[in-house]
Amino acid sequence: MLAGRFAPGERILLREIAAELGISLTPVRDAVNHLIAERVLERGSGGQGGGATVPFLGAEQFRQLTIIRADIESRAALEAALHATDDDVARLRGCLEGMRTMIEQESGAERRQGYLDLHRQFHFGIYALADLPVIHDIIENLWLRCGPMLTAVLPEYVPYLKRADHHEVALRALAQRDGEGVAAAIRRDITEAGTYIHMLLQTAEQEEARA
Repeated sequence: MLAGRFAPGERILLREIAAELGISLTPVRDAVNHLIAERVLERGSGGQGGGATVPFLGAEQFRQLTIIRADIESRAALEAALHATDDDVARLRGCLEGMRTMIEQESGAERRQGYLDLHRQFHFGIYALADLPVIHDIIENLWLRCGPMLTAVLPEYVPYLKRADHHEVALRALAQRDGEGVAAAIRRDITEAGTYIHMLLQTAEQEEARA
């Protein structure tokens, strides 16, 4: 869910997940019930045994989540600069270079998924440095709710990614241990990307209403 591997409307079948992970149904059911309680998933029509469905996130819901993300994640980025090492910066540089490769050579679902994986690693790599577990849990929940929408809109979102470079600005600021600079870059990244994706969602809703 964090990496956007499930699309909005997709059904999550407990037996399939358990088989894929090689575990029993019980921990899968417990995890799904937890995600339903956190409003990350919706319960399937068969009750507790009927799996779950990835919900569609409306434009207004996405806008509100973006506001929260910008505030909380920029704060975590600010704190991260206090603890970053040169090795941390080098590791994040590897993620960023991989993201650029995936975007420049964007072709098909596999590369898009590769980008989303590296994108998550980059952001959470910064937030982990803050060593704020409560804030980290909140950020994770927000990403769980937003992740499926990134999967849905990524093909249309690629042109924006090619012209925005907030990740580079954030990484350079982190290398200089400039907390305010990292926080500002992360806030701009989330806010500008959120505005762009919100526009895509609004357009889709308007087209659906006219259909």
